[in-house]
Amino acid sequence: MTAVTDEDQGNGTTETGEPEEKEEARSKDGRWDDGLIARRAAAADPRGGDSGTGHSRTDGGSTDSVGPSDLTDPSAPADSPPDEDDVRPQVEAYGPSGGPLPTRLDALRELVGLSRARLDRDTLAEAGRVLDEAAARQRLSSRHTVVAIAGATGSGKSTLFNALAGTQISDTGLRRPTTSQPIACSWTDGAAGLLDRLAIPGRLRRRPHPGPAAFDEALQGLVLVDLPDHDSAATAHRDQVDRVLALVDAVIWVVDPEKYADAALHERYLRPLAGHAEVTFVVLNQIDRLPGEAADLVLDDLRRLLDEDGMALGEHGEPGATVMSLSALTGDGVPELREMVGRFVQDRTAATRRLSADVDAAAARLRPVYVAEGRPGLGERARDEFTDRLAEAVGAAAAGQAAEREWRRNAGRACGTPWLRLWRWYESRGLPGSLDRMGQALAPPEEEPTARQRVEQAVRIVADDASAGLPAPWAQAVREAAFNGAKGLPEALDELAAKAAAGGGSAKGSGGSGRFGTASGRGPATGVALGGRPARPPRPKWWPAAVLAQVSMTLLQVFGGLWLLGQIVGVLEPGLVIPALIMLAGVVGGPLVEWSCAAAIRGPARRYGQDAERRLREAAAGCGRARVLDPVSAELARYREVRERYVAVTEFSTTGQ
Repeated sequence: MTAVTDEDQGNGTTETGEPEEKEEARSKDGRWDDGLIARRAAAADPRGGDSGTGHSRTDGGSTDSVGPSDLTDPSAPADSPPDEDDVRPQVEAYGPSGGPLPTRLDALRELVGLSRARLDRDTLAEAGRVLDEAAARQRLSSRHTVVAIAGATGSGKSTLFNALAGTQISDTGLRRPTTSQPIACSWTDGAAGLLDRLAIPGRLRRRPHPGPAAFDEALQGLVLVDLPDHDSAATAHRDQVDRVLALVDAVIWVVDPEKYADAALHERYLRPLAGHAEVTFVVLNQIDRLPGEAADLVLDDLRRLLDEDGMALGEHGEPGATVMSLSALTGDGVPELREMVGRFVQDRTAATRRLSADVDAAAARLRPVYVAEGRPGLGERARDEFTDRLAEAVGAAAAGQAAEREWRRNAGRACGTPWLRLWRWYESRGLPGSLDRMGQALAPPEEEPTARQRVEQAVRIVADDASAGLPAPWAQAVREAAFNGAKGLPEALDELAAKAAAGGGSAKGSGGSGRFGTASGRGPATGVALGGRPARPPRPKWWPAAVLAQVSMTLLQVFGGLWLLGQIVGVLEPGLVIPALIMLAGVVGGPLVEWSCAAAIRGPARRYGQDAERRLREAAAGCGRARVLDPVSAELARYREVRERYVAVTEFSTTGQ
């Protein structure tokens, strides 16, 4: 007897291929169902007509007759009442379970969301597809297991499909290819949503022939799909195979003694799907053609090839692929396969295993963009070196030395002898022939890198240190964060350094535009001011006493000199000893006071220079931290977050990938 489709029974069309109209029922909340719940609701409604034979719906003059089941038994009378067992719900969607799959899917969803701004769309495409397919499968029936039968041309997969169904559903013959479109056989109702997802039209949906196969309790919930040849010359056939294989819960690969080692099968399907071993059956068909122990030898060689493909074999109670031999033509081994498939279906974990394997495969593809070499990050040493380079770029050490010299210069002005200060004033005027002019004329040009170049070098080095060992996309994100933050950093350092050099107050203008703002990028020779000059150093409390002592020494020199001059011109009585001693005391006392002051100010001047250097270093460090280090640290924190999500995705891997 030839089986007919559910639409043939429900809509009253024939097998002649005439056009048929299919109305999908939609619930009030907008979700599509398979029509079964709507029919039961109409049957329970007293206004819905006869609940045993179905109900009619009139729309614009056309009437669609809907039967009591979406997949009916062709042997049952058209007016027979529905079976009492069909009262139970036939569609039960996957709900949240206590297993690791929901946690892994949530982690993968968060991982994709956090990575969209850092990874390109093609990299995340497979993970997005897995999430979409998982969501779609979890909304559909958990009472059904969709198993596809795939194989090469002439392997006998359609014959095996018919043997499992107990009837001639899929055409077989010598013409190749024989199967041009997927054909489905469902043992129970409620699988319409799953078949819609596979895009299998109603005219290609079948029920098993009434008999032992149809009423086998172990096969209740099985949806068997016969696929076209994966090595068909028709490209459309191969595309359909690839599309359906990505959606089914499990697959039975049928190989024959001639093509079991075909490179197209192993390289295109078995090797990439090695992680799906727990939902894979590999069946060596046509063993009736092999004499003696040849079947065992071929089966052992097939196991060897699968092991080389990386597919785990379910032997000795370990999880993995099921490998066996049979003859679909003679029936040898078919009952054993039916029994194993029945246990597999009744376990009702195939969809979960398939989705877990899909998550493992997606995680394995994403591993190069999430797993770093070593422990990347930005350590304290890298931060300190970055601060040192910025301090060198803004001339913090030179500014400290200049501040120290400024302190000593002020002390020299206050405590030095008048004659020495007069000489220094003459030198400061820069007159032709002075030592300063001669030194400037003979000074060689500066060969050191400019301040801007030093800042760029510091940013480049810290970016390389922070991104070392990171996967390429995240290393690029870290470098971009560093370089984007470095834009305007020289100008910001110039401004902050000027304020820091001024002691936090308003800087006196120097008439220049700073070390970073000038066209040449070079600052003053002393490196004191970056856009300004430091404020005048404070005077210690003992300076007035030192100034008074120096004035006294100067007065002694003047008094002794006038006394001696008066004696020389005859105004005063001769007596060279006393005025000479007074003048000598002034001459010796002046430098002595100046030397004493210079020794006394050595410590305060050094501390003042160190404080100026510290202020400038802190200003440079704060600016560099806000503009470069903080954005880099934010990118590293984002990477650590996605790395934790990736670990959560791979934590409960079922394939070891």
